[in-house]
Formats: sequence, structure tokens, C-alpha cells
Amino acid sequence: MSLPSLLSQHIVRRPQRIALLQHIAEQGSITRAAKSAGLSYKAAWDAIDELNNLAQKPLVERAVGGKGGGGAKLSSEGERVLRLYQKLQALQAQVLEAAEDASDLDLLGRLMLRTSARNQLHGKVVSIEHQGRNDLIRLELAEGLCIDAQITHDSTVHLELQPGTEVVALIKAGWLELLGNGQAATSGHNLLEGTLEAILDAEDGPSEVRIALPNGQTLCALAEPLHLRTHKLTVDQPVQVQFSPSNVLIGTPL
Repeated sequence: MSLPSLLSQHIVRRPQRIALLQHIAEQGSITRAAKSAGLSYKAAWDAIDELNNLAQKPLVERAVGGKGGGGAKLSSEGERVLRLYQKLQALQAQVLEAAEDASDLDLLGRLMLRTSARNQLHGKVVSIEHQGRNDLIRLELAEGLCIDAQITHDSTVHLELQPGTEVVALIKAGWLELLGNGQAATSGHNLLEGTLEAILDAEDGPSEVRIALPNGQTLCALAEPLHLRTHKLTVDQPVQVQFSPSNVLIGTPL
């Protein structure tokens, strides 16, 4: 199984986060690995979530609450990606020597995808349903989990989407809505079930909520503390999250 194109681009674009895999392998702890990598504890968790979401299989297996901030180890897929990263490190000097001018590297950097969307989920197109000027794109994520994205037909053509195309689904955290007990889902919306993994309270504003999906991917949502209290949404309990297909953006490799 080949490494997804968008994950391989991430390896080149964000070497510090990929290097975190090496620190996790050596330290066996998210806290110690984050310190060794020069990241905050939160940034390390964000990096792990992003890497797991972009890979076809989770790269890091973790246990919350262990000694040193929770134990962590690489999965077999994580070990494979780490070996690839180490090979890329060996080639880095050759790439720098091959550049004819420093501006060549700047140009490559501008062409790489960066996004502010917290949720970046690797998947592939399984079907395209035409709806007038729009298309409903069915995406299959890891382990067969599916979501829908609604984009214009022009965007479908521009991105050259067809069944089998590998993509990344981009969803801003503020576009996700947590449903409490008794709350009905909105018709036509995506509805995913997962486990409320963590609640990170902010001094002012909504809390950041992490939802672990059954396929090993993770969603990040924003929720008002009052909403969480009212619906008794607490850590380690099942939770449903919904979002409109029109709020799912699609990215493809260049």
C-alpha cells in the first residue's frame, strides 16, 4: 500500500511534526516526546491527530492518563512512515544541492497546500451525484466510514474528481455541531458517532472538543461550555456530531 500523496507532501512540508514520530518511538510518552521535539503538549496532540487523519491507518497508538502524560507508541504503519522519513532526511542534502537558486525552494513552498481547517481527513471519492449546478460527492474515509461533500460541478471538473480519486476532506472546527441526548439530527447533514475524547476549556469563548471516530481518525469541534453542561456531554462518553455537506471542502494533490 503506497503512502497517500497528501501525507507524503506533509512529510516534506512539516518535518518537525513528522520527526515527532521518532521522539515517540524513543520516549514512549507524548509529554516527553513533545519536549524533545520542541513542541507544546497540545501541539503534539494536534500533530498526532493530523498525521493519523491523513494516513490510511493510525500512525500512533496512545493511552490517555498514563505516566508522563499518557503512554504512546508507533503502530506498524507509523514505523513504516518513520522509515520513509529517515530516507527523506538522507536525500534532503541532495535536494538542496540540486536547487539552482534559493528561490526554487521558495517556489516549491508556495505550491504546497496549507489550510486553517482543523479537520483534515484522508479519503477517496466513491460516487458523484449531479444536482443541478452542484455535485454531491460521497467520500470514503478510513475503515469504510463515509461522508458527503457538496461542491459546484465546476469544482468537480477543476479538481478532476472521479471515483477512486484520493482527496483530503477539510472541515473547520466551528462547522461541527455536537448533538446532546434527545437532539435530532438535521436532515441531509452528515452524522458521525464517536467518543468524546477530550475537552480543552478556553479562558474566553468556546471549548475545543476532540472526538475519536471508530476508524481511528479524530475530529476537532468547538462547543460552548453551557451546551456541554446542558446536554451532559463529558469525556469518555459516546457523542454524535453533525455537519452540512456544503461545509466539507475537498483538496487534492497538485
